[in-house]
Amino acid sequence: MPTRLVLGSRNVKKLRELVSLLGDLPLELTDLSPYPAAPEVEETGDTFEANARLKAEQLAPALGEWVLGEDSGLVVPSLGGAPGIFSARYAGTHGDDAANNAKLLRELAGKTGDARRAYYVSTAALANPRGEVVAVVAGKCWGVIAETAAGGGGFGYDPLFVVPEYHASFGELSATVKNALSHRGRAVVLLRPLVRQSILAG
Repeated sequence: MPTRLVLGSRNVKKLRELVSLLGDLPLELTDLSPYPAAPEVEETGDTFEANARLKAEQLAPALGEWVLGEDSGLVVPSLGGAPGIFSARYAGTHGDDAANNAKLLRELAGKTGDARRAYYVSTAALANPRGEVVAVVAGKCWGVIAETAAGGGGFGYDPLFVVPEYHASFGELSATVKNALSHRGRAVVLLRPLVRQSILAG
């Protein structure tokens, strides 16, 4: 019976990416859907790492399982780091991608060049069933915020986030290419040996 690793999120698209990045490991990967009594973790941290740790530390002992807590978002330096940790609820309602994208475009109206540079960041915390965080990793991917959305792939700000080397947004790139380039993909590259060492070695 493979060891279970619970992805501490109910974001279906984020989970799909994480499963595609970790699915080859001898683990039983699941999200929170089999755990209707799982606590709702308040993201009260002031950094991505703090929120990732909160998810892992609170969910793991509640479920009695290994848990991967992950927090991610978009950072635009010219906007003082916004949307940052508030990326999913930038326009006020959690998970309203269209409203969040529209607000971002309004905030960047009239800005050009370096003022439109941005990066995605993903921080993941791995906790054992006692709620002890045994590993924290982070990945980052730089790009530019386009003036108009392009592509229907991905989620969040992906249709606006252009990778200059590919002259395409995350919304236009295939899932395979995005996973190779993305903040989440880079974080998981760092996470994989730690998963092997922490979970699979035992």
